[in-house]
Amino acid sequence: MTWHPRERYGRREFLGRTAVGALALSGAGGLLSACGGNDTSGKSTTLQLARPDKPVTLSLFDDNPAIASGLEPEQGPLRIYNWVDYVDKPTIKKWAKQYGVSFEITTFATMDEAIAKISSGAASFDLFFPTPDRLERMVLAKQLQPLNLDYIPNLQNVWASLQDPFYDKGSQYTVPYTTYTTGIGYRADKVAKRPDEYANPYDIFFDTANKGKTWLLDDGREAPSAMLLKNGITDLNTEKAEDIELAKKELLAMIGAVNVKVSTEDYTKLPEGSAHVHQAWSGSMVAAPYYLPKGTGPEVLGYWFPTDGAGPIGSDTMGVLKGAKNPVLAHLLIDHLLSEAGALSNFAFVGYQPPLTALSAQRLVDEEYIPKNLASAVVRESDFDNGFQELELSPDGQKLWQNAWAEFKAGI
Repeated sequence: MTWHPRERYGRREFLGRTAVGALALSGAGGLLSACGGNDTSGKSTTLQLARPDKPVTLSLFDDNPAIASGLEPEQGPLRIYNWVDYVDKPTIKKWAKQYGVSFEITTFATMDEAIAKISSGAASFDLFFPTPDRLERMVLAKQLQPLNLDYIPNLQNVWASLQDPFYDKGSQYTVPYTTYTTGIGYRADKVAKRPDEYANPYDIFFDTANKGKTWLLDDGREAPSAMLLKNGITDLNTEKAEDIELAKKELLAMIGAVNVKVSTEDYTKLPEGSAHVHQAWSGSMVAAPYYLPKGTGPEVLGYWFPTDGAGPIGSDTMGVLKGAKNPVLAHLLIDHLLSEAGALSNFAFVGYQPPLTALSAQRLVDEEYIPKNLASAVVRESDFDNGFQELELSPDGQKLWQNAWAEFKAGI
């Protein structure tokens, strides 16, 4: 089976959802208790729950310093730990040749799996790709080392808002890797109405004309969030019981209305025609034309995301693990992936867009990295001003979302 970069049980799986999640916590040596506290250096270990209007400067620890400036690259091999098919090997191979080193890529399917492996100490890696909703827990557990930005001058190529993101002020532990939006993918040649032809675009999920061909993402945050937005609720991190109950009722209603199904294979189900409507990630839609049957052009695919950017948006990051044996090389590869040439080469494979100023929507379409009819899948910097991010929840909030999703999944 071929896996796509975002194919998983959910890139924002709930911590504690499985024994793996529990292991990730236990491996932190008790640092991440729900009530918080202090470690031996006196630093607070209470989760701050970063939000755009509540930026967080992550803690630094005396026993976990950044590497010094001016060091020579190590001899490798550079060990990379990443999502399946979420980095272009030829791009890395070309970079590695400059330094006369080799590299190894180990992959994971879920963030729970990755953090559990890191926590166990069973394997040693250098470069890791954490999601912002797990970042603070990893920092408090001292699983990441602070970055030395002297080695990453290409950070200046990144959108200004993500050079100093609210979840990691000053980019102390991470720099951005890719960005994506979550919208509605559809087969323009199969649906009677496109999403933007409804008074409320989310109503397409309830249109009986698409019965048996309607899919949501198999993700316990993304699918309920679509139902919140359908009802005008833009706080995608709400912990109000009534909001989550409303989202659950909408999801349950879809079962009878359209026999809704769930998957993370949006990038194949739409091209193959088993789905006519599929909640989708923008990067998956960029990749989707490659899965169309021979002789079928990309014009049959469509992607809706609010033109004003007021929809779900997210990003993935790059960081160096504490105890990395090749931290200088890891910093240098990060810098290469933020160069214009490196980022563009990598994007051509993964489909998920690096947030570089030079890679404008117009350029990506003009140079045919993205078909014109899928230009709406391009992420714009302004989308991070207007969009809504799914971020870390409190333990009580997690439980509300988790239970609602479980009830829906049990009914399909």
